[in-house]
Amino acid sequence: MLLEVHHLKASYGNIEALHGVSFAIDKGEIVTLIGANGAGKTSTLLSLARLPQPEAPAVSGGDILYEGKSILKTEPHALIQKKMMALVPEGRHIFGNLTVQENLMIASFPHRKEVNREVITGEIQELVYSLFPRLYERRKQRGELLSGGEQQMLAVGRALMTGSEFIMLDEPSMGLAPKLMYEMFRALRQLNFVKHITILVVEQNAKVALDFASRGYVLKTGEIIAGGTSEELAANADVKKAYLGG
Repeated sequence: MLLEVHHLKASYGNIEALHGVSFAIDKGEIVTLIGANGAGKTSTLLSLARLPQPEAPAVSGGDILYEGKSILKTEPHALIQKKMMALVPEGRHIFGNLTVQENLMIASFPHRKEVNREVITGEIQELVYSLFPRLYERRKQRGELLSGGEQQMLAVGRALMTGSEFIMLDEPSMGLAPKLMYEMFRALRQLNFVKHITILVVEQNAKVALDFASRGYVLKTGEIIAGGTSEELAANADVKKAYLGG
């Protein structure tokens, strides 16, 4: 297993957001977390990324294992430096005053002391531009001038530039037109297939998420209430009624 989450508890002050969440992701998988607003999906990703308060909830119990080792005491920057995982946050949070190219290059800064950084960075940048040709066309434009879909592509590209083998995405389809949304997920599936990058995606659009992922878990008020293959979840009567409009 690449990632194992055991009975994870996390809270914002006195408000507990996660009540013992457990799930696992194998190397090379695409897994989704689905659930309604307030279910704890974003809190789960922020906890995994080890972000500090107040951006993320404080972990108060359980454990997070990455390749069998606990990362509860690992600093967020260390996860990037070790190329373990990267988060594409909800809202994108790109640097609007920097160009597309500069946004991508700044993500490789933690690896600036590596001897072969330029070669590796160049290869990953080529991958990003091949996945998202729009970014190559707009590489000299400032981030603030991009459309919402292009900014989302840039946010994903920035995560890839860290060289991480595990990418987490928080609501990547939010605010995107259907055509751009499917273009985004097509690129992510290609990335998984070609580079075997493991992907965990949080999505409120359960149908899109289950079409994209091979497995999934359902979060409700800070707890996992169901899990299985995408086909199994799509056929689950409770999941269909609550999240698929069935």
